[in-house]
Amino acid sequence: MEYITLNNGVKMPKLGFGVFQISKEDCEQCVLDAINVGYRLIDTAQSYFNEEEVGNAISKCGIPREELFITTKVWIDNYGYEKTLESIDESMKKLKVDYLDLVLLHQPFGDYYGSYRALEKLYKDGKIRAIGVSNFYPDRLSDICAFNEVTPQVNQVETNPLHQQIDAQKNMEKNNVQIEAWAPFGEGKNNMFENPVLVGIANNYHKSVAQVILRWLVQRDVVALAKSVRKDRMKENFEIFDFTLSDDDMNTIKSLDTNESLFFNHQTPEAVDMFINLIKQRRD
Repeated sequence: MEYITLNNGVKMPKLGFGVFQISKEDCEQCVLDAINVGYRLIDTAQSYFNEEEVGNAISKCGIPREELFITTKVWIDNYGYEKTLESIDESMKKLKVDYLDLVLLHQPFGDYYGSYRALEKLYKDGKIRAIGVSNFYPDRLSDICAFNEVTPQVNQVETNPLHQQIDAQKNMEKNNVQIEAWAPFGEGKNNMFENPVLVGIANNYHKSVAQVILRWLVQRDVVALAKSVRKDRMKENFEIFDFTLSDDDMNTIKSLDTNESLFFNHQTPEAVDMFINLIKQRRD
């Protein structure tokens, strides 16, 4: 495993296991399998509704707590200073831990300033080792860096070969914030696994397209989150530290960038409406 060092000195694995869209029924075993394969960074969120199952796996896995890097995210409906404090306490109970390695604000909407102050308090109290945000575009990230006491350690954003976040990463580096990738495979959209450029590079290294994508991210110093419910695929995704992509191949992959999300643009009114509906659905 390779590691990066965050702006507060905390070390974070460059490759992690994400549990987005893994059902409650499957989640515990999937996390146990991932830890058995070698993953130590486990990424969940309040809005995934599987924190408790992740906690069951953490308590059963037999790996010392200090060797695991556990991340969760605060959902928009829990934004605001007091609600965020209460929600993180609930998350810690579900995860069966007495501290969290990283907590992120999941979306750049609502009272994220109040929530960020709550993260700062828990960080200073030693309940959270690192704090950050998710889906914050360069303007919002620069804003929250400029007007808060603790600079975010991490910003988790969609990052994949078709949406590479080149300028956003430069802005994060300027602000000393670590970029972390969700949807590194773009959920297979736009036939990413059949992309002829990626397939050609993968064949040259006798690797899979998924392995090439994860290796490309790691070489860009992007923390990558891979998800699978199959243990053999988890193992395959983990086996990316025995080869290095050439500069030519890195540049070839760079040419695939469309600079557009495969999902949606948070900066549109339609995205705000979508999240308002999501909040209502999760309340029900």
